[in-house]
Amino acid sequence: MKKTYLSFLVDNHHGVLTRLSSLFDQRGFNIDSLTVSTTNDESLSRITIATTGDEGEIKQIVNQTRKLEEYEGVFEINPYDSLIRELLLVKVASDKNNRSSLLELATIYKAKIIDISEGSIVFEVTGKPAKIDSYINHLKDYCILEMCRTGATALQRGEVKMIK
Repeated sequence: MKKTYLSFLVDNHHGVLTRLSSLFDQRGFNIDSLTVSTTNDESLSRITIATTGDEGEIKQIVNQTRKLEEYEGVFEINPYDSLIRELLLVKVASDKNNRSSLLELATIYKAKIIDISEGSIVFEVTGKPAKIDSYINHLKDYCILEMCRTGATALQRGEVKMIK
């Protein structure tokens, strides 16, 4: 079982996301993260899904998506030759006792401070999923008030190779 990132190109219209995600549901596959956006061609959307499965299960999902009317292509995103990023917004309780250590941690992770209030600081962090995981793990020593994390978004480096 390995974590796999799949990038689907589909027609940009109503219901496509529901049909694609139901393929995962019908086969008992979990979606670890999901992002959707239009591409440089407004008639197409890119759906990036992170899932966990063995090679046969991933191949089965890819084959099933080819049957969708809106299907234009699918790419397996290899973490070694691709760019994978997530965004984290996290609000942490802050006072004069912990503010300097929170700011030091933010510097290490290149987190941006996007809001400072009387009792909290909101940080924005972008990066590889492992970086986001590590930052969250370090913040567990503090009081996380709220947190919102996007799913992974990804592009292959160099020449794009569709799964055949």
